[in-house]
Amino acid sequence: MCVDMSTRPPVENVKLRSEKGRSWRRARILNAWVDSLTVEDVLELLDEGVLFTINPEHLYQLQRSHEFAEAYADATYVSCDSRYIHLALKLIGRGIEHRASGSDIVPAYWRKHADNPGVTIFLLGAKPGVAEQARQRINRLVGREIVVGAHGPSFDFLDDEQESAEAIDMINLSGATCLIVGLGAPKQEIWIYRNRGKLPRVKVLMGVGATIDYEAQAVKRAPTWMRQPGFEWLYRVVTEPRRYARRYAKNTEFLWLALLDRFGLYKPPRSH
Repeated sequence: MCVDMSTRPPVENVKLRSEKGRSWRRARILNAWVDSLTVEDVLELLDEGVLFTINPEHLYQLQRSHEFAEAYADATYVSCDSRYIHLALKLIGRGIEHRASGSDIVPAYWRKHADNPGVTIFLLGAKPGVAEQARQRINRLVGREIVVGAHGPSFDFLDDEQESAEAIDMINLSGATCLIVGLGAPKQEIWIYRNRGKLPRVKVLMGVGATIDYEAQAVKRAPTWMRQPGFEWLYRVVTEPRRYARRYAKNTEFLWLALLDRFGLYKPPRSH
């Protein structure tokens, strides 16, 4: 974490984007940009490119990993996957209207393309066997082989060149046009950034965290009445305390840096 208290020129904080007849607001928080997109917006816009879904854990890692920050800067769209980032942007005067989580985007994506033979999906991530469970479930619900491949890599997958090369071969041989990666941050974003150019048939790439687990029903999502007001985080802490409690504790840094950002006192890490 680097904070420079000296006087600096103003930093651009808000941009307007316009594509395919849609216009929306894009706002900066710390060293990342966030698009004000609904799930429906994402589905209409994402014919090709890279989608990341930002949350406070990502902002924590973005202060520490230069390559992660580069991956984020290279993404086509960054949707808001956190009520707390959504609220923080509002409090620092850069509010965006919409948010869209990966766990909502992915099922909406395969439902939209259920009858589109030009779209096929490869699932990369989760524990061994879980991606295959998700593949079978989605295909059963769709009624066709929309998910043409699934692979649950090892823990050291990101830096294992041989395993990574084998996964790339699997994806290319599958003919998939969409790659859904659920390795957790920053692994999934960095892997996409490093290997996107090796996947010539893949048009759409998404980094979506635990979404493959949800699609396999290996992990239950919070009930709708908790998700809508933004309390899914509480459900996760209660049901998987070891996994999530430490992660949400990191939010204190995110909130402190967002406050500094509000008053122009935040400075990205020097390596960025």
